[in-house]
Amino acid sequence: MAAEGGADVASGPATVALVCLGNICRSPMAHVVLADRVSEAGLEDRIQVVSAGTAGWHVGKPMDPRAATTLSEAGYDPTRHRARQLDESWFSGPDAVDLVLVMDESNRTDARAVASAVGGDHADRVRAFREVDPEGPGEVPDPYYGGQDGFDEVLAMVERCAEAWVARWSDGRVG
Repeated sequence: MAAEGGADVASGPATVALVCLGNICRSPMAHVVLADRVSEAGLEDRIQVVSAGTAGWHVGKPMDPRAATTLSEAGYDPTRHRARQLDESWFSGPDAVDLVLVMDESNRTDARAVASAVGGDHADRVRAFREVDPEGPGEVPDPYYGGQDGFDEVLAMVERCAEAWVARWSDGRVG
């Protein structure tokens, strides 16, 4: 469970959730890349990565084929992903996550609404994925309605930010 200043992973694995709208493009791409970087850093026993969408349209489905192809062509394995939906259990109970990293402001608003529904102050666990981007903070644009260049742009952002998050967590705290 998240504490002031972040979760201490020495007490057990911290869970980081990547969240977008449908959990078929941005958040699964971020999930796959971040999990890869966590593993490369030797932190997989201390940090668990999950992803979800704020909407439930695609629950149980694989990621968008364009996102999967983009990841595959870059050397990642997108095959295990199945879309999930963020719900109240992610902010309380046994499935509670320590940090929710959202792709855009709409996702932040929706995730904070879910967090506030359980009572208490859980909204502080919801942060912007790109807040650590070396090229500057901002939103991760939704590539769904565009062409391949949008997926390539998202992958580049995700890789930069995944590196930055893992570097930040190398001290053993997630938050």
